[in-house]
Amino acid sequence: MDYRIDLTGIGNRADLHDRLQEALPLPVWYGRNLDAFYDCLTEQAEEWNLTFCGTGDADAVLPAYMDALRRLCRAAQAENDRLRVTFEQE
Repeated sequence: MDYRIDLTGIGNRADLHDRLQEALPLPVWYGRNLDAFYDCLTEQAEEWNLTFCGTGDADAVLPAYMDALRRLCRAAQAENDRLRVTFEQE
């Protein structure tokens, strides 16, 4: 399944997790933090192709958190061969 997560206008971590919940079929136990997001990605049994776009705002407001999100996505891809994550260049 292909999913596009638009991060345009992100102002804080809560906004980012709102976008994730809007774009993805995350479980009810999703804890709205990066550890919980990693668990969702690595436990996903279906093929997921995630594309993050509009990341400029989030990179400007949450640079360390976005770096952590990118590292987390790389690690999740290494663990789950049904997962592909792309961050579009802006």
